[in-house]
Amino acid sequence: MEQTIYFQDKSLTFSRVRATETDFVIPSGEAASLTRAKILNFFEIHNSIRVLCDDPEEAFRRFGEEFTLIEAAGGVVVNGRGEWLMIRRNNRWDLPKGHVEAGESFDRCAEREIEEETGVKAAVLRPLCDTWHAYFFPKTQRWELKRTHWYLLRSTERGELKPQTEEGIVEVAWCTPNDVEHYLKESYPTIRRVVEALRQVVRR
Repeated sequence: MEQTIYFQDKSLTFSRVRATETDFVIPSGEAASLTRAKILNFFEIHNSIRVLCDDPEEAFRRFGEEFTLIEAAGGVVVNGRGEWLMIRRNNRWDLPKGHVEAGESFDRCAEREIEEETGVKAAVLRPLCDTWHAYFFPKTQRWELKRTHWYLLRSTERGELKPQTEEGIVEVAWCTPNDVEHYLKESYPTIRRVVEALRQVVRR
């Protein structure tokens, strides 16, 4: 199964096949010796890197050993009017999410974080997808690899939208599908991946 890690707006994909002409391709013979330092060096020139390998999941696992794993959860909340809940922070449109607490299930984490970040109470309907995001965390001076478990949720009551400003959230909004299409241009590729997963669910 193909695996992709996002480094902000850049992507590293472990796959059996080459997907696009814009990918910088690392041949299968070099997959075993791949390091984070090499990838960061390649990202200075390339935006998308594809590692060709017979076992993408194993190559992904080995590469991930250089990071500290962080678990998070969040989701897309839909209300009775068909609008989606989005937040804005760091000058980008985003979806509410956060770290999983000790002993907490992923779906419960998604519900809690959404309420904390937006003021909206919501209940999980179904899982959508997982995404992987790598970043350097200055506070701990370490590289972290965050797996976010994304869900589709339904708002359970209509309340006041309250952005969690201490988390850098400056706006919370119910968005129409047209709004979402526009806001995705100012979003992260992980968020576009979640929206595509939701659209696949809706088309079924």
